[in-house]
Amino acid sequence: NKRWGSRSKQTPLFIARKMATKQLKVDIHNHILPARWPDLKERYGYGGWIQLHHHCKGQAKMMRDGQVFRVIDENCWSPEARIRDMDETGVTVQVLSTVPVMFSYWAKPEDTLDLCKLVNDDLAATVAKHPRRFIGLGTLPMQAPDLAVQELHRCVKELGFPGVEIGSHIGDWNLDAPELQSVFAAAEELNATIFVHPWDMELGGRMKKYWLPWLVGMPGETATAICSMVMGGVLERFPRLKVCFAHGGGAFPYLVGRIEHGFNVRPDLCAVENPYNPRKYLGQLYTDSLVHDEKALKYLVSVVGEDNVILGSDYPFPLGEHHPGKLIESIPEWDDGLKDKLLAGNVFELLGLERNYYEPGEEKVAVSPEELPPEELPPATKKPRTQEVTV
Repeated sequence: NKRWGSRSKQTPLFIARKMATKQLKVDIHNHILPARWPDLKERYGYGGWIQLHHHCKGQAKMMRDGQVFRVIDENCWSPEARIRDMDETGVTVQVLSTVPVMFSYWAKPEDTLDLCKLVNDDLAATVAKHPRRFIGLGTLPMQAPDLAVQELHRCVKELGFPGVEIGSHIGDWNLDAPELQSVFAAAEELNATIFVHPWDMELGGRMKKYWLPWLVGMPGETATAICSMVMGGVLERFPRLKVCFAHGGGAFPYLVGRIEHGFNVRPDLCAVENPYNPRKYLGQLYTDSLVHDEKALKYLVSVVGEDNVILGSDYPFPLGEHHPGKLIESIPEWDDGLKDKLLAGNVFELLGLERNYYEPGEEKVAVSPEELPPEELPPATKKPRTQEVTV
């Protein structure tokens, strides 16, 4: 048949590859950068910004005012590189957010808004290219709440993000600051999740050795953020506000007894904004699972609740869980139902997304005719057909 005979051996057929059944794993804590962005010092007229210098294949330097901030690998900006890593470790979906140093709350508000739009638009393009592998969380110019609300609306209504990532504080404001309440009100109205990530820790003085800002400062930052939202009445004013805290809620879950005791014995100091016991809100806040210790993870689940802990790895950075979900999967006394909640179920509840859309299923794969046995080749009088194979 001329029609079939004219097809080159190299011309691919498209078959539907049925993915083997496996545990769905959705990782809420992952960081990504655009591959490139404009020279921000030139764009805004002053320094302090992060730039990406691609100095060799597969690596780049994050630079600030001519100094190296961090060296990163291509999986920090390349969706294809991270999908390879995800496939190797069995991660079905990553929830993506920017690297906290990009928050830029210190800058002129209109400039941070412009940068947020650049970052958010790039993230939206990545999600659009791989919609079943990635979910986006935007970034906001939180130092200017009116602009933050404006960009939050754009993130949700135009870009399709189910939420945003914010820092554990904004300049001198803790998260109970009156100036920030309009952002939380808008997030509640939009049903948008807020993912709180520690940042801007003390780096000098007593903290300059032993990586203390990251090992000790970050958990303290997150505990401060939770206390501020709880004792400051944020979660009381906005009962439908959905907030998830990174790194297992930092030190907060392990200090909750001390915090409650302080509230009881010194209400004149602790109950000045909110008269309710901090323990009341444990079922209202979420944390990721990133604690690196089996006993700590079990305790976290017992304190925060099995419906409120979500797989988070901090990919692709060294302090993250290098095989996401391995700690959850390794705990023998947890049944499959609990493990599924932590690995996938809870994140869909938090983000308000349909699980079925992200379940592994069929994907179109190009193959050459010679890769199929003769009996699988399409009949000469028909168009090439779709063939199901299981991998």
